[in-house]
Amino acid sequence: MDLAALRARFPVLERVAYLNTGSVGPMPAAACDAVAAELERALADGRASAAAFARDAALADRLRAKVAGVLGCAPWEVALTGSTTDGVNAILAGLDLQPGDEIVTTAEEHPGLLAPLAAVRDRRGVELRVVPFEAVAAAVGPRTRLVACSHVSWQTGRVADVEALAAAAAPVLLDGAQGLGALPFEVGALGCEYYAAAGQKWLCGPVGSGYLYVAEGAIDGLAPAWPGYGTVADTAAPLDSAPVAGAARFDMPTAPAERSAWALAALDALAASDLDAVRARAVERAAALAAELAAAGLAVAPRGASTLVSWEAADPAAEAARLLAADILVRDLPGTPYVRASVGGWTADAELERLVAAATSTS
Repeated sequence: MDLAALRARFPVLERVAYLNTGSVGPMPAAACDAVAAELERALADGRASAAAFARDAALADRLRAKVAGVLGCAPWEVALTGSTTDGVNAILAGLDLQPGDEIVTTAEEHPGLLAPLAAVRDRRGVELRVVPFEAVAAAVGPRTRLVACSHVSWQTGRVADVEALAAAAAPVLLDGAQGLGALPFEVGALGCEYYAAAGQKWLCGPVGSGYLYVAEGAIDGLAPAWPGYGTVADTAAPLDSAPVAGAARFDMPTAPAERSAWALAALDALAASDLDAVRARAVERAAALAAELAAAGLAVAPRGASTLVSWEAADPAAEAARLLAADILVRDLPGTPYVRASVGGWTADAELERLVAAATSTS
């Protein structure tokens, strides 16, 4: 992998050590160009012609296929959403959950997963069981209708025991916000029925983009959460129509052309440097950073083979602000003792050295 060529695609890297992709990834220059081209086309040609609608649909189809390639699944198993949380809500709304059913989750989940779980608990009388991250598979019981947990913990970078989860006798919904684009995997090998992920993080797409994998065998058992024009097979007879084939029935309303164009350009920018190599380097350099921080005396959170590294600080918000003043972009994690760095495949070793030096400095 040509690190210099990869970094050159992201102009922000010239100014700052960008270590917060776990929130929002850096924007490639090609994505800015792609969005500008779509907006200029709409400005000049209008947005209501048959050709414009066909272009929107074609871009969405291309995006669905590209994301399926990253996930390692078939395009008909991918829905286009607006966020990880959209995917979570689609699953919870589509399942026939009843009072007394149990959902198992963990104590390390993001509010984007916990808020939908709280809502389904309150609205449908579902029992919510919260257990330690490492104990989730063992907590599955006879009333468990769903396991909903992170593939990668946003707090610590720990990775779920997907083999144990796959062996548990309950369907699994993985929050893949810190997994898709960050770790090398094929979603079918994870053994989950559902995988909800974001487009703006490790895939460097626009805010407001997300993807939902629904395993082929689980599609028909899930009701569309947002039925509409794009989710019915026969738009001329929507009252009597069956859903459109595949996971596209779980799409959010029409994906605008500029959003799809940005997402596609970002995927192409990563693919130009070999996405597998980008992901592998990110995981390897994150492990090196964790070791260096620990060796320097910082309390690094227990983690797995992921791209996230968290460490304890007396005042995490103040520490993140102090590092930003040194042009090192990390984040604090509210409600935890941690500051978190997100290591990308594009992160230079010198940037990690700067972080270690700054994080261990008292000035």
